[in-house]
Amino acid sequence: MKSTQEHPRTRRSLGIGALAAHYGLATHVLRHWESVGLLTPRRDAAGRRVYGEQDLLRVGAILCAKDAGLSLADIHTVTTARAGAERHALLAARRTALQEEIALLTAQLALVECGLDCDHEDLLTCPTFQSVVAERARAGRTFEPGARHRS
Repeated sequence: MKSTQEHPRTRRSLGIGALAAHYGLATHVLRHWESVGLLTPRRDAAGRRVYGEQDLLRVGAILCAKDAGLSLADIHTVTTARAGAERHALLAARRTALQEEIALLTAQLALVECGLDCDHEDLLTCPTFQSVVAERARAGRTFEPGARHRS
């Protein structure tokens, strides 16, 4: 018995609802992405949006780029810059930002793991914990407004 629901990639075209459902998005998200130039679906005779294989790939790419922290404007630049220099500069800047964020998160994880592994009753008297805190101070890391800190 054949399933009544086909995987969207097996179809030649999708309506906006099917494409949105495939990625777990609301249809207004796809409409917004169209309004900012990220999607350009073709239209059928009745004026309804029709999405094809390339649109499926493009929506997936947009979601991946958003996961990487790119804004919609950045995604537009990355996907439309033909010369490559503008795309390269934008992605290089994002790579640097991600590397900095990873370094900060790694330092935060080290501090948390140190606290979890510590047998001292008072964490502040632990020499290992003190060295982790001192290393942060030597590295010039400061607590910045808006950074993820809990009191």
